[in-house]
Amino acid sequence: MTLPSTQDFTDTRLSLLKAWLQGHAARHALEPDTLVAASSDASFRRYFRLAGKAPQGDGAATLIAVDAPPPEKCREFAQIAQLLEAAGVHVPRVLEVDFDAGFMLVTDLGTASYLGALTDAQAAGDTRAARTLMRDALDALIRWQLSSREDVLPPFDEAFLHREMELMPEWFIGRHLGREVDAATRALLDRTFALLIASARAQPQSFMLRDFMPRNLMIAEPNPGVLDFQDAVYGPITYDVVSLLRDAFLSWDEEFELDCFVYYWERAKKAGLPVDADFGEFYRQLEWMGLQRHIKVLGLFCRINYRDGKTHYMNDLPRFIGYARKVAERYAPLRAFAKLLDDLEGRAQEIGYTF
Repeated sequence: MTLPSTQDFTDTRLSLLKAWLQGHAARHALEPDTLVAASSDASFRRYFRLAGKAPQGDGAATLIAVDAPPPEKCREFAQIAQLLEAAGVHVPRVLEVDFDAGFMLVTDLGTASYLGALTDAQAAGDTRAARTLMRDALDALIRWQLSSREDVLPPFDEAFLHREMELMPEWFIGRHLGREVDAATRALLDRTFALLIASARAQPQSFMLRDFMPRNLMIAEPNPGVLDFQDAVYGPITYDVVSLLRDAFLSWDEEFELDCFVYYWERAKKAGLPVDADFGEFYRQLEWMGLQRHIKVLGLFCRINYRDGKTHYMNDLPRFIGYARKVAERYAPLRAFAKLLDDLEGRAQEIGYTF
């Protein structure tokens, strides 16, 4: 099948998706005319819900159709779904797939997201409910990490880590703030990036989801349901833990964060995962790993805005500036980077961006 480019897929691909679903309608009791948008994300992937018959044991009277135009990762999604299911993690089951076209039909994990439930819990001051959800998520993460094997998933190696952080000088400093990355700034960035990469590479490595955050978790039975895992890699053991708690859409006070981090650390040790035996060192590793992610996100959200026209991600830049500054100020080797963030924040205010 010849498909249009991702620049021209919106209506044409929807028609192609409906035609593809029609070919599977009898097997799954699909009603393609009931197709409605379910969600989208920062990529070109789109998700639609439609009436259909789930396999026995999956209960829902609806299914999810995924439009993931190549080079989006249908093949990786299907492969990693099998790994997660084998590890005892609740994920959508892939019922039908066309790797070349970029279409999938998967089971529906429902509409009750962690993001919505945790936002409500925060608003109500219900720490107990939030803690219960987070502990369910951390237990699922431990099961996933216990299934880790080398040479199964792509390595989150030095080049990968560096490439992610380079999004910040290109898109946040250069494109968003309109500031040249001079020699002094470049040298400071290089030193900071080298420290963070060395810390990440020195950690125990495990299976890593990369987008393990409340937006991608669903309240389900068993809890949680996990979505958006096609970018999974083999990398630092602290990455997904800090991603869960220092998220793009929710922030927590340090007391709640520490409660969750200690819970994970104790459960991980008991399960036999190779987390550092000293909690202080584990926490430093976790914070530095989070800073690497925060640096990436500052650039990534700007790229999504300027390149892809998805402007709403820009609203959360201040949250990531706050995360990054807090970590950088806490550790002497990173304090020069904290000063750079202060300078960049000042530049943002000068040109009319509020942080």
